[in-house]
Amino acid sequence: MQIIGILWKHLKMIGVTTLVVFIATIFITFFVMTPKYESTTEILVNRKLSPENQGAQLQQVQADVQMISTYKDIITSPTVLTTVNKTVSDYPGYPGSMAGIKDALKISNETNSQVFSVTATATDAKTAAAIANETAKVFKQKVVKMMSVNNVSIVSRAVPDYDAVSPRKALNLLVGIVAGILLGIMLAFIREVTDRTVTTEAFLTDELGLTSLGVISEIDQVDVKKRIGHVHRPESSVLITDGKGDVETRERRRRV
Repeated sequence: MQIIGILWKHLKMIGVTTLVVFIATIFITFFVMTPKYESTTEILVNRKLSPENQGAQLQQVQADVQMISTYKDIITSPTVLTTVNKTVSDYPGYPGSMAGIKDALKISNETNSQVFSVTATATDAKTAAAIANETAKVFKQKVVKMMSVNNVSIVSRAVPDYDAVSPRKALNLLVGIVAGILLGIMLAFIREVTDRTVTTEAFLTDELGLTSLGVISEIDQVDVKKRIGHVHRPESSVLITDGKGDVETRERRRRV
């Protein structure tokens, strides 16, 4: 119950804090953070078998699936990315270096699947698609020379996706509201703990064990002015001296 009282007492401060944090989140999300886009191409690992080797197809599929782990390492190696870096260096939103391209790439595949995906992230949708497609293209060319196999095919090319994956605007705004409320509550409790002002008689009697001698009620300034206005003020008498030690009032001198 005491906690609810503290929150209610500082409700205005909590509301203001929440509003400020929410506005700051809107500004950062829409005007500071740079949107990022993703684009994905899919690559199939499947060696074509001659008719006389059809019986060994299952074993070959398993071998191709196991090779995907090796292909993941090759696709992000300098052998592939050096060529990719030269090709996309003039694109808007270019990651800046070969290391930047490597960080922008994400290689993934489902368990026991012969297909794996190459996803590129960039600040420009067309650049993301170009990085993904160029990486898949160069990888297909290099793997033939490096491993003397021809079991890689590009299933689908990456296309620009203009829906940004980052920042997540709705999520950011929700986080901003929650963070503002929590910050406001924290400030309310800090202010309550550090406030040494005595505001109630119960604090003196119950908490400090002191005896209450009386209570002086707070009077509103408007009421004070009204009460002063109704007070009769008689004209004060002024004492006048004649310089010889005789003193008389102004009213008496008038009568004289």
